[in-house]
Amino acid sequence: MPVLAIFTGNVTKDDYDALKKEVDWENSWAPGAIIHVASVDDGGLVHVADVWESAEKMNAFVEQRLMPAFQKLNLSPPNVEVYPTHNINTHSSASKYQVA
Repeated sequence: MPVLAIFTGNVTKDDYDALKKEVDWENSWAPGAIIHVASVDDGGLVHVADVWESAEKMNAFVEQRLMPAFQKLNLSPPNVEVYPTHNINTHSSASKYQVA
């Protein structure tokens, strides 16, 4: 079952950009990843919402690629909330944001 994962913590835009470069998820898309959206709040902290094909595929990415990058960059891991999806809609306008 697809899941929605919401990542929050003390990650700044610079931290996020360093993680993005280290993990290279835009060029090496994780198996099971459907949607990735990041936002920066007024305090400069990043919030991420992902949709994954399953919690197992998300956990594999987090354990094998994301957490090692957090450790390498000496960043505190985020808080993660995971929810089963009830409905997913992707509109045609989303294609202009597709990376691969």
